[in-house]
Amino acid sequence: MEHFSRIETIKTEVQNFVIQDKESLEAFRLAYVSGKSKIADLLAEIKNIPQENRKNYGAAVNALKELAQQKFKEHQQKIEEMLAQQVQAPQIDLTLPAVPNALGSMHPLSITKNRIIEIFERLGFNVSESYEIEDDFHNFTALNFPPNHPAREMQDTFFIEKGENDILLRTHTSTVQVRLMETQKPPIRSIMPGRVFRNEAISARAHCIFHQVEGLFIDENVSFADLKQTLYHFAKEMFGKDTQIRFRPSFFPFTEPSAEIDISCLICKGKGCNVCKHTGWVEIGGAGMVDPNVLESCKIDSQKYTGFAFGMGIERIAMLKYGIKDLRLFTENDLRFLQQFRHL
Repeated sequence: MEHFSRIETIKTEVQNFVIQDKESLEAFRLAYVSGKSKIADLLAEIKNIPQENRKNYGAAVNALKELAQQKFKEHQQKIEEMLAQQVQAPQIDLTLPAVPNALGSMHPLSITKNRIIEIFERLGFNVSESYEIEDDFHNFTALNFPPNHPAREMQDTFFIEKGENDILLRTHTSTVQVRLMETQKPPIRSIMPGRVFRNEAISARAHCIFHQVEGLFIDENVSFADLKQTLYHFAKEMFGKDTQIRFRPSFFPFTEPSAEIDISCLICKGKGCNVCKHTGWVEIGGAGMVDPNVLESCKIDSQKYTGFAFGMGIERIAMLKYGIKDLRLFTENDLRFLQQFRHL
């Protein structure tokens, strides 16, 4: 009876043994299927079984052996199929061209800025950059802003520190012009693209963070005609050969005479529409001859040198060129919007 009890114990072990992977399958084989397994030991014990019980004992051990072998074969097949699925490599046609890596698209402002730089570089302008955090002198005083100018108030400018020398976020890239004139002797011919900050409500046509590109050319005998021809060439290159440009008299503290720059509306081709308010013209920036006071504050002889400066909003140019109607799209990072510029 003891031998039959051992058969039942091993049978319970076989039934309860959990096989999940190749390692547990091998452990089951060694314990219950191999030539040195527990079941093999039971078969070896048959010589010690009384003659009258040997037939029943042998039948019970053989049944246990078949149970263990059947369980081993079933799990062996399952694990082989599972491993085959894991290692099966996809069929690859090596004669096909390689699939290029999926790349993101450039931001429309970067596309526009790079195009502006490319145009002015061909005219001999280099690119200059400087600090986004500035002091009062470089942002206002050196540019001929009077002490009571509205731009110096907190409702128009983001001040970081108020004191004897106010620290603020620059409101225009003209600060780069000042630093350039302080450190470089004429002739100077440079453009200054960069981010600027103004305390304005965010809407479809305005934002507190935007981008400008300004230009500066200082040398002997620089005239307003040079300014007009430079911007005339830029408008033709940026917006197309049919683009018209006009200058309207205006006022800026750092230029005299000053003008605002308009181009013919790209939507209606100058006939009049909602975008241009039915005038046929759209403003893109301001320009003028550098005020002698600005030259003198930067220790440049205004009797010997003259120069012109201009400034344009990169967002405004991008909106005109690509027909974008909402300024907020540039900062919302909507992939549906950005993917439209993938092939530019």
